[in-house]
Amino acid sequence: MTKGYGMGKKLGYVSLGCAKNLVDTEVMLGLLRDNGYSITEDLSEADLIVVNTCTFIEKAKAESINTILEVAQYKKDGACKGLIVAGCLSQQYQDELFQEIPEIDALIGTGAWDQVMVAVDAIEHGNRSCIMENITNIYDERMPRIQTTPRYSAYVKIAEGCNNGCTFCIIPKVRGAFRSRTIESIKAEVERLAATGVKEIVLIAQDTTSYGIDLNNGKPLLTTLLKELTTVEGIEWIRMLYLYPTFFSDELLDIIVNEPKLCKYVDIPLQHVNNDILKQMNRRDDRNDIERLLKKIRNAPTHITLRTSIIVGFPGETDEQFEELCDFVKEIKFDNMGVFTYSQEDGTPAGAREDQIPEEVKEERYHVLMSIQAAISEENNRNLEGTIDYAMVEEIEEGENNTLLAKGRLKSQAPDVDGNMYIEDCGEDIQPGDILKVQVEQGFAYDVVATVVE
Repeated sequence: MTKGYGMGKKLGYVSLGCAKNLVDTEVMLGLLRDNGYSITEDLSEADLIVVNTCTFIEKAKAESINTILEVAQYKKDGACKGLIVAGCLSQQYQDELFQEIPEIDALIGTGAWDQVMVAVDAIEHGNRSCIMENITNIYDERMPRIQTTPRYSAYVKIAEGCNNGCTFCIIPKVRGAFRSRTIESIKAEVERLAATGVKEIVLIAQDTTSYGIDLNNGKPLLTTLLKELTTVEGIEWIRMLYLYPTFFSDELLDIIVNEPKLCKYVDIPLQHVNNDILKQMNRRDDRNDIERLLKKIRNAPTHITLRTSIIVGFPGETDEQFEELCDFVKEIKFDNMGVFTYSQEDGTPAGAREDQIPEEVKEERYHVLMSIQAAISEENNRNLEGTIDYAMVEEIEEGENNTLLAKGRLKSQAPDVDGNMYIEDCGEDIQPGDILKVQVEQGFAYDVVATVVE
């Protein structure tokens, strides 16, 4: 038994923001478990609560602060004796958080998740601590990690930080410079995940296509990494998110097309397409580069699902520039798209500009673009009717008339961000985690209904 201080050993957690943040949470949970903590879903009975925060945009900040304040109540009304706040918000606003929210016992920066036990120790001795050093840290395969996603699908972070310096973004300040893990380290982790029953890995980084530039004299190593990972037994799907256009090579496209384990799925965050706006955002690609790449992907010998993210209402964006963006979206017909209204961030060049767009204009542009995309997504999904694909079952629900309904996603749908696939009256043999061959019967704006192909 571990020697008991004043704190019990029940641990509650909340992880906000992106999948990259979730991996950091999973490592902190692993370290705490190794030190005798057991996780509880019920926050009111947790002795220790960890909130991993996001600071990416205004809405995320507000959600982070509201969550901290809600959780802080458990110090009065629940069992909580220690509240640890980690992640991007604590990195950016450490002084303010400590002053404004006295319930916080420890702040942990984005590179200090491996110091969570130091924070716990300080709390047990009645001290507040703020651990921020080492923004160059990166986790490796030796770190304990508790997987919080379904057992058959896991995120693997292949790099940390970012060098792009987009003018709207605070991430380089809170996450540091771009640094890649070694191929050996990533492969060892994927092998370990495969041994526990993981079938799908989703590779993530702030900028995935740049993977390896810091290890290989400025040349990316993503395709080399992929070739290694495809040899891991038990892994059936490999998916990549956040593929910036700059280093998206022909070689990469080639391996996506030809390697059966790689999902025919690319997520390219473009943010905009007007050249002036791209320049003001400090993006490295202009409209020509973007069009050339997208046409290449669209002309590939197999259909590749194309996802992107767009920002509307960047400072100074004119009606004409927005129109250009809308026309472009209609032309390319992305399969999936996330749209964000521009968020004015402290400490960024774009945030300091005088020509901010009013909130109502941003909202209006958001709705216009989303409705264009909804019609395209519906058309794309209708076009899938009659096609054969593979699908992963995620949960079984009660259907109509005592039947079972399987909910999951096609190989062309990423977890948490895209639509779902449903199989009606699926029978009892089908279990969560199964990968099935299916035929799409009906396509809707976000979801599809399919049947199992024997």
